[in-house]
Amino acid sequence: MADRAVDRPDGGRSASPPTARVLDVLDYLVLHRGEPLGLSELARRCEISKPTCLGILTELTTRDYLRCDPGTKTYRLGPALVTAGRAAQRDFAVEPVVSERLTLLARRFGVMCVASGRVGDEFMVLEVATPPGVRAPVGVGQVFPFALPTALMYALWQSDDELEQQVHDGHAWLAGIELGELRRMAVECRTTGYLVENLTPQLERVYRLLGGSAAREVSPELRALITELLAGMGGRRLLLRDELRKSGSDTTHRVGVIAAPTFGADGDQSLLLALNFQADLTVSEIAERGSVLKAAAAELTAELGGHNPHTGSPDG
Repeated sequence: MADRAVDRPDGGRSASPPTARVLDVLDYLVLHRGEPLGLSELARRCEISKPTCLGILTELTTRDYLRCDPGTKTYRLGPALVTAGRAAQRDFAVEPVVSERLTLLARRFGVMCVASGRVGDEFMVLEVATPPGVRAPVGVGQVFPFALPTALMYALWQSDDELEQQVHDGHAWLAGIELGELRRMAVECRTTGYLVENLTPQLERVYRLLGGSAAREVSPELRALITELLAGMGGRRLLLRDELRKSGSDTTHRVGVIAAPTFGADGDQSLLLALNFQADLTVSEIAERGSVLKAAAAELTAELGGHNPHTGSPDG
């Protein structure tokens, strides 16, 4: 069988089809763990010739990434993957106290609560808690491009110099936001200690488009559409204090998420805690939920040995 071209999620082509075939086999075995899978089925399902597939399986078995049952000649995951998984878990796993806090928040407000962290040009879901009987639409380990709406929630807790640099670099997720406006939103978030996402019809449409999509399957066309939908929204992505103060306490606003950061020992943002509402909340309900989330984030920061660099600053 000739080498097949491998499509990447970003629309390009794999630079190494042999490597892609190895990963295809591993991905398939992970997805169907617990099932007895032999050479013929794996070759067929992964669209690899049997000789090539046998070579991959033999090498992975030799290195303990797979185990082969000598009687049935079927393959399963091996101990080397456990070692690799534990190493990755040490890098990305959150402390038990984070899970405890998220669970309390999820039960108190009856919504999903997520802790995520930035990993390069992506952000990763690190912990999820839901109220009893509710199934989370996202899972731990799921990654999303930094260009999606959540990017703004990470950026606003950075230093002024970092914000200015990102504007000058022309990042796509900053479409429609000028430096002055970005700074104003950053000061708002540092002062309040949390941010409130204004779930406009545009942004709600974005979430509908993304609903059920695997993060790495987001096509370049869809990413371009997301950028187009968000362009020009600027400060309307957030519900700011001035707008809320002008409203009565019983006035409702459409809220996507309320989010607050935790910080590490170096003062850099560590986690983003987000209560996912996508519902109408009154001004008083927003303030209550934001204050509770802010307190939880501050407690986690202290318990994990971090410090908030904005506390006590002129902005915060």
